[in-house]
Amino acid sequence: MKDRSEGGAGFDATWSDGIRNSVRAAIASASQGASARVPMSAIADAIAAIRLRDRWRAVHAIENHDIVYMGRDERIAALADGSNPRSWYARSRSRFALGLLLTAPGIPMLFMGQEMLASKPWSDTPSVDTEIDWAAFDRGDEVMAGFLRFASDLIGLRLTTPGLRGEGCAVIHVHDDNRVLAFQRWVEDDGGDVVVVCSLNESPFHNYAIGFPAEGRWREVFNSDIYDREVTVTGDGSVHADGPPLHGLPASAAVTIPANGLLVFARG
Repeated sequence: MKDRSEGGAGFDATWSDGIRNSVRAAIASASQGASARVPMSAIADAIAAIRLRDRWRAVHAIENHDIVYMGRDERIAALADGSNPRSWYARSRSRFALGLLLTAPGIPMLFMGQEMLASKPWSDTPSVDTEIDWAAFDRGDEVMAGFLRFASDLIGLRLTTPGLRGEGCAVIHVHDDNRVLAFQRWVEDDGGDVVVVCSLNESPFHNYAIGFPAEGRWREVFNSDIYDREVTVTGDGSVHADGPPLHGLPASAAVTIPANGLLVFARG
């Protein structure tokens, strides 16, 4: 992508496939069960990559009208659990996928229905096999309402947290066997550090050591687990980075990582 002065078309932003391909591959692998190897490193590489002049110029989508067109690839909820796109596995893995999209650098793009766990394919010829079930909200569908609340709250967090929109991004830790990824976001020359920790492990981790960019208290400002009716989260989840240097950073903290979950920490 080049400016007109450089012989290009002068576009400000363009599609980027790295996060889409790596996240969808990880979700597909996780759906094979607890013993499957999940390529978290590929997600880490996609998040850290700088293929354009600025990170914000990359437009990321894990679903769009081409990808999930009927007869092509599955929507995330169906990819996450082919037997039941409303199961805990489908819900939690879908939260992981959307959470990565909304906390990674670049411009996130959601496809219609993605914010409410839609699982049917899309088609330009509507039918009962492709239509979004909008009436589910009138029926009091807790699964769809809970997922919509998750998406809305995380979009709100991105809008109010400059670090999640900044150019700064660095992978802190990635472990394919544990299915864990942690990365740092910030505003260059300004700070606003944020640490994102996520997992596609089917079991939670307790006291998992993660490097942090500074000592002191880090507030848990987002926890994907609270949006699921099958779990109970107690406490505010804040951690104190008073542990030894780790992962190339000056401090560390013991973190409880929810199964198939995503956490966001901010300074203070």
